Amino acid sequence: MCKLYECLQSNKSLCELFHLQASGTAHLDQIHSSTMTVSVFTVTSKSTVLRWSKYEGALSYRVTASLRNSQVPVVFASFGQNTIMGSVNSLNPNTAYTFRVEALGSNMNMLTDATVDGLTAPDVPTIVMASSKESQSITVEFPTVSGATSYILRTETDDGSFFSEIPVPGSPGTVTNLQPYTDYILSVMSVNSAGRSQPSLPVEAKTVLSAPLFNTSSPSNSSILVKWEPVNHAVLYSLSIIKEGSYSRSPLNTTETQVHLPDLEAGTKYCIKGNAWSPDNIPGDDFTVCQITRSPTPQSIELVVTSTPDAGIVVSWGPSKGAEQYVAMSLTGQNCSSSSNSCILVPLSCGETNTVTVIAINQAGNSAPSYPVQIISFPCPPQPIWVEELVPGNCSVKWSAVPQAEYYTTFIKSDDGIEGMCNSTKLYCQFNCQCGYSYIMSVFAHNHAGPSPPGPLLNHTTLPCCPALTTVSAASWETLMMEWSPVRGADLYETRAVDANEVILCNDTAPRCALSDLNCNSLYSVVVIPCNDISGCNLTCSPQTHETAPCMPVITGVSQINTSSSSVLVSWTSDNTAANYTVSVIGSVGDIHVCHSNGTSCLVSNLPCGSVYEVSTIASTSAGESIPSFTIPLETAPCCPDNLTVSHVTQAMTNVTWSPAIGAQTYIASLSSPRGHAQCHTMETECVMGCITCGNNYTVSLEAISRTGHKAECTYHGFSASDCCPSGIRLYRGSNNTLIVRWRSSSALSQYTAEVTGSSKTHACSPEPGIYTCTVSEIVCGQVYTVVVAPLKPDGSKVQFCNSRLYSVTCVGSNVGLVLYQGKR
Repeated sequence: MCKLYECLQSNKSLCELFHLQASGTAHLDQIHSSTMTVSVFTVTSKSTVLRWSKYEGALSYRVTASLRNSQVPVVFASFGQNTIMGSVNSLNPNTAYTFRVEALGSNMNMLTDATVDGLTAPDVPTIVMASSKESQSITVEFPTVSGATSYILRTETDDGSFFSEIPVPGSPGTVTNLQPYTDYILSVMSVNSAGRSQPSLPVEAKTVLSAPLFNTSSPSNSSILVKWEPVNHAVLYSLSIIKEGSYSRSPLNTTETQVHLPDLEAGTKYCIKGNAWSPDNIPGDDFTVCQITRSPTPQSIELVVTSTPDAGIVVSWGPSKGAEQYVAMSLTGQNCSSSSNSCILVPLSCGETNTVTVIAINQAGNSAPSYPVQIISFPCPPQPIWVEELVPGNCSVKWSAVPQAEYYTTFIKSDDGIEGMCNSTKLYCQFNCQCGYSYIMSVFAHNHAGPSPPGPLLNHTTLPCCPALTTVSAASWETLMMEWSPVRGADLYETRAVDANEVILCNDTAPRCALSDLNCNSLYSVVVIPCNDISGCNLTCSPQTHETAPCMPVITGVSQINTSSSSVLVSWTSDNTAANYTVSVIGSVGDIHVCHSNGTSCLVSNLPCGSVYEVSTIASTSAGESIPSFTIPLETAPCCPDNLTVSHVTQAMTNVTWSPAIGAQTYIASLSSPRGHAQCHTMETECVMGCITCGNNYTVSLEAISRTGHKAECTYHGFSASDCCPSGIRLYRGSNNTLIVRWRSSSALSQYTAEVTGSSKTHACSPEPGIYTCTVSEIVCGQVYTVVVAPLKPDGSKVQFCNSRLYSVTCVGSNVGLVLYQGKR
């Protein structure tokens, strides 16, 4: 068994195993075997721990060690029956042994045994020196140990916050990943194929200070600024400055944390090496940083304008020491960079006055900019450009002045392929231009830097040519048809008709146009204006004057002025006093009557009565005929009846009859005399009128009236009314079978006839005018007689309308007796 101190100095696993043995491992008692095996568990330089299987019946175990190939034990050890692991001590380092474990019975007799070969670890090394050259490592030096194939360096701190074991092939060995300026305890163990030795006696060592981490910059092309963070426990800093290509060093000590190094060479690399010193006056890690100073300002700046492949400024310069890159910058914000001695600033705008500076760049930063160099770029293209054609066929391309331009070049190409060019120091260029052609123009400005970029192309199309021949004809009363030959350059034709009141337009792509809805009786200025979409319309074409047909006359009156001859006066209104007018009166087929006039009325004669016509008027001038006026219906007065008869119906009533009249619908018949008037209105061809005065002369007239109210006044021969029927008629008995008839009359000139009519015979008598009595004979008594006394007409006939009276004649014997009145019939 090893002691606690030895356990701490040896393998921890072995100590733990022994601790288990000392405490008693009851569970191992459960392992039984009919045979026994043995193996090497671990070794040290002077001991070997063996492990065997428990053998049944064994009361103890004896372990012996003998040199390899020797049967003589050199050491032994005994263990109880419950032990299956034990250590053999006092062995020699790096020595080959044969280990034998014997299971012993109660009489210490060997029940069985087992052997195993083993090798002890090399001898324990001795540390000669432990030192720190770097803040994160300590180097340990020790002599080599016979039989050792490698070594293990153990490093730990007093407080146990750090522990490490690292293998090393030999001396010296270095422990890394340590903390700066920290105390460590170090020991070494030798290793062979069997295991490792116990640790050597420990030694203490402290790591050095860490290096200051320099941060360098070059504020100018002649200085370097070195800065660093403070190093813990440092009391001093040492720096050495070495110029590239030089072997001389410039030392510098300081307690500050920054150093400014002036008076250095521009564009030159300097290396700065430094370290911190501890309070023990031990230098710490060193740190080296190289810093180049800024390059000197570029010199010999030259500027040239270029246009290929793109417009720009070619900037060139002389080389600057230490420069890795150059940047050229313009005042307008462009820049370019290059590692050589030239670059191109793009884009370059026209018309610029620019300044350019160049800086050299290296790892330290930018140099001071060079002195600005000025350059004037090529001029901008003139714009806008425009064309003026003050005189047809003579065009001028014009433009505004361009800054920095010395002269201008104009290129002109027409659509028939002809090209032209002109150079000018003025702001225009003249060229011949024809109507209906398109021209493409561009203008370039020039100066010493070259021509301007291409400016805008101006596409100018001249006005279309005017049509040479234009024919105008009247298509209708209000429409003019115009036709012309197509002209070059015209996409559209605008036909315009202008009079005093309005403008009529007609737009068409065809070389013909109908101007409709024109004012009648107007003088129009008519012109064909060719147009295209680009240049517009040619307003210089000559117009033609054309008069439209007269306006439609308006009939103001149609009146029949002579019913006997059926003459009609037609009147109208019109604005054209120079027009001739034709009046047409159209009736049934073939019944046409016309009259002509240059005024505002016309008389149409010999129209038949009772006819219906349509009347219209047309005005005509050299420009054509007007629209016919609106038709006015005309109805001539009805015809008078050919025959009219007046007859008495009674003494005071007549019957008027007539033949039908053409065109008449109603009639008014009139009987007029100074002593009275009678009239009737009828649609028939007869009329009965009363209130006629007997014995009076009447004028007979008739009005034939059409359905529209036209009248024909017809006058016929006079009518004489018959004499009046007598009054006071009396019948008396005469002698010799006679009867005496008496009456009274208002007219002494009237002649009357008396008729006495019996049952078989009529007895009549007619006295001379002025005599109012007469006697009839051969009267037969006993009969009833009808007595009528009536005036005679001039032709001797009797008036038929006088009333008759009834008388009865009695007999006295065979003679006439009493005459008795019985009344009127």
